[in-house]
Amino acid sequence: MNGTGNKSDKELAFLQDLFIAPDWGERFAELIDEHVKLPAEGKALYVAAGTGSHAIALQERAGEKLELVCVDENAECLELAQAKATATNEKTQFSQSKLDSLALPDNEFDLVVGNASLIATQRVQKMFSEMVRVAGPGATIALALPTASSFGEFFSIYWEALHNTGLTDHEGAVERLITELLTVFEVEQMAGDEGLRDVAAFTRIEEFAYDSGEQFLNSPLVAEFLMPAWLALVPEDMRAELFGEISRLINEERHEAEFALSVKATLVVGQKAHSH
Repeated sequence: MNGTGNKSDKELAFLQDLFIAPDWGERFAELIDEHVKLPAEGKALYVAAGTGSHAIALQERAGEKLELVCVDENAECLELAQAKATATNEKTQFSQSKLDSLALPDNEFDLVVGNASLIATQRVQKMFSEMVRVAGPGATIALALPTASSFGEFFSIYWEALHNTGLTDHEGAVERLITELLTVFEVEQMAGDEGLRDVAAFTRIEEFAYDSGEQFLNSPLVAEFLMPAWLALVPEDMRAELFGEISRLINEERHEAEFALSVKATLVVGQKAHSH
């Protein structure tokens, strides 16, 4: 099965819970855990909470006095998250909302955390603006996302595969995929432009290893969560040949070793200024 982006929200929610959150999601969650201090009390918001495991872990750590509200766009993810919270007696609240247009009032939260690791780059700035808007004066805002130079190994193979299969009009699309990822500097600048102070960014290189081109292309992370955006501009009837070539190139390049997809996981943290 190759990624077509045709899975239902329910199927995607289960895949996210079983395969994405415990591995991919965990790498970004660790960055948040390492660099974000939870308030002892008050209200916190988790934007793009997925199926809720990390949010529930934060709630457990924070204790009863912190009210944690979580939003996501996929209602099926929220249903799984709510079931988990209920099973562990956590009072975390989950609700559906557009990430770049939060259905929440201004200046409401003492901490706002966002996970944009699977959000299209074009939407990140608006999502971040919304996180800042709903944060109260003096609140901490933290956003995790992949930054420039992520996925480089795949992009160079993708470019070569397009070239080899005669899809040369699409090579520019790969360049766009590479250049649209924000640099760490641009992420810090985005926080500065939103008026945040004490802005700091933290990065870690994370690797995801695959035994073959086939395993890479069929892994849920790649097939269902990354590939649909990467393939957006390639006509569907040309994808089978392209997948075959990508797979062949990966197998040729790895020389019996694993093929590693590296990601520059970045967390930007800042404080919302007290209103004048």
